[in-house]
Amino acid sequence: MVYVIAISNEKGGVAKTTTTYSLGASLAETNRKVLLIDLDPQGNLSLANGIEPAKAINTSHDVLMNGLNIREAIAKTSTPSMDIVPASPALIEVEQNLPMRSNYAFTLNNALRQQPLEYDYIFLDCPPSMGAITYNALTAAELLIIPTQAEYFSAYALRDMMTLIRRVRRDSNPRLAYRILITLLDQRNRTHKVIREQLEQTFGSGLFQTVIEIDTRLRESPIIGLPITQYRPTSRGSQQYRVLAQELIDYVQQQKDSQSAQ
Repeated sequence: MVYVIAISNEKGGVAKTTTTYSLGASLAETNRKVLLIDLDPQGNLSLANGIEPAKAINTSHDVLMNGLNIREAIAKTSTPSMDIVPASPALIEVEQNLPMRSNYAFTLNNALRQQPLEYDYIFLDCPPSMGAITYNALTAAELLIIPTQAEYFSAYALRDMMTLIRRVRRDSNPRLAYRILITLLDQRNRTHKVIREQLEQTFGSGLFQTVIEIDTRLRESPIIGLPITQYRPTSRGSQQYRVLAQELIDYVQQQKDSQSAQ
């Protein structure tokens, strides 16, 4: 059964797309079938997979606005067991036009569930905003991963994310869970250590145990057009995203076991 994960933070520059790309590839490495859906008008996830958003024919925009069957928008990537639905610059229009439709929050959810998709995990790479696209993604997801730096402004932005989670749970998706992922961590930075401890005290089990440290190879990876697990398979970034993938696999299994026991 497919498990849908949104990756979002209204704060930009927190390794959101890097996490989508690297975590998806790490799961694909374990023979899980992964689908990435690029919902960001900037299309960085699509570019990392060798797809020019402005030239893509069938995109996430067509799924959201034109009712395109999502199967028709799926493209192959160079990573075995990992496919992608590319973005389009036209996604900018979705923020204004989609809310004019009735029950617009369920558009993506309905598209994903109109017929079974042959994937273990679907990742929704959201734009750095809390508009209609992100609201759709959170309505469709079982889990929200919130990448955040151990820095003041990034941690402060979590307040708005928590407000959005409460709203989604109340209005459209009561099953939505979340996990915060600390990214771009510098173990030598005293401020990073202090804020990491504060996040652990505040969110407890709402935080992934795995942290992603600063690694220049992670920045190079999308430019090269290969996920970190293929570009530098023995690097620190590769190892940490593999550990994160296993933590996620264990978490999802626990949730499924808990549901079966009820």
